[in-house]
Amino acid sequence: MYGSTAAAAKRRREQQEEEQEKTGYKKEDIEGWEFKIVRSIFGRFNNPEILKRLCEEEARAGWEMIEKFDNSRVRFKRRTEKRHTDPTLGYDAYRTTYGIAEGSFALAIILLVVLVILGVLLFAK
Repeated sequence: MYGSTAAAAKRRREQQEEEQEKTGYKKEDIEGWEFKIVRSIFGRFNNPEILKRLCEEEARAGWEMIEKFDNSRVRFKRRTEKRHTDPTLGYDAYRTTYGIAEGSFALAIILLVVLVILGVLLFAK
């Protein structure tokens, strides 16, 4: 189990390094802009319809897609003056996950394991 945790941590570090390396902006390129990366833990951005839906939803808040790193990560940018519409959107304009978040997924797995163990203990008698 430690090996998979270490491998996952290494992969996250490599992804962060890649994201930083691809951000070769000059000061004048970023002035007045804000940036974010939206992640999908299941790599759902390989589906063109899902990617299109994500871009449409983000566009409501003024976000524009800059690049798709892979099937799990998409970078967006928007002008800072677009922030004023955030309260009317009905969702978090700064969301960085699409679908279930890693923490929620981990919690669901833990709960499932606990339920299975309880079921085995209760019905094994």
